[in-house]
Amino acid sequence: MATVTEWVEGARPRTLPNAIAPVVAGTGAAASADAVSPVAAVLALLVAIGMVIGVNFANDYSDGVRGTDDERVGPMRLVGSRAATPGAVRRAAFVSLGIGAVAGIALLAVSGAWWLLLVGLVCLAGAWFYTGGSSPYGYRGMGEIAVFVFFGPVAVLGTEYTQSGRVSGLGIGASVGIGLLSCAVLVANNLRDVPSDAIVGKRTLAVVLGERDTRVLYAALAVIPLGMSLVLSLRAPWALLGLLALVVLVPALRRVLGGGRGPTLIPVLRDTGIALLVWSVGTAIGLALVTA
Repeated sequence: MATVTEWVEGARPRTLPNAIAPVVAGTGAAASADAVSPVAAVLALLVAIGMVIGVNFANDYSDGVRGTDDERVGPMRLVGSRAATPGAVRRAAFVSLGIGAVAGIALLAVSGAWWLLLVGLVCLAGAWFYTGGSSPYGYRGMGEIAVFVFFGPVAVLGTEYTQSGRVSGLGIGASVGIGLLSCAVLVANNLRDVPSDAIVGKRTLAVVLGERDTRVLYAALAVIPLGMSLVLSLRAPWALLGLLALVVLVPALRRVLGGGRGPTLIPVLRDTGIALLVWSVGTAIGLALVTA
């Protein structure tokens, strides 16, 4: 049986910035309308964390039973390493997604935005079929599109709407930056795994593009949000705080553009996640100060 430490590692806590950042940015956008709801914000955070951990376990299960994770460069996978049975990991995925779903229903009850229930169902389906099912879209180079949509506009604007009852231009701008940086996290992960994914037939976008073009894509996804900070600053000058993310991104960009491979790319995933969090906090502060 897997140890507690192995279960925690299997949940991939380094990906939690992908859950936290959209809620922070969306709450900042709500603050620009002086409409922050702490209860709704906490519930949105529980939804996001449940979904991210759930999709991590779902990927562990689905990739593990396919044999995709038998040879891995990155962090340990529970099924691939035989530390836990596929059934146990699948149950962990369902429990995590279930917690996210329950928090989501509570969020809709608090906000009254019941029409978002359809969006939630789509998110659950997207979480499972990323690597699950007979034709997972993550194996067909579509993972980045889903990550941008779910972690960008859906998560950021959903957080803003359930607190303020509206979607603002500032929120849209923040959602684009969060979505792109979330994609950069996935691209960094998939760039590291190009050799092993290609062998097992997992055609991620990185495999389709090849390493050289994937490195360029990563740089674009990491840098464009910094430009979005400049755009947001036209309405919210303190949104320039998002540029602080550049401090963390520089080492990651050096590794990627310098031709790093395999284990040398593992810190890139960490640094990109931290940059995502820094950008979200800086941007949220900037948006909140619009009403000050």
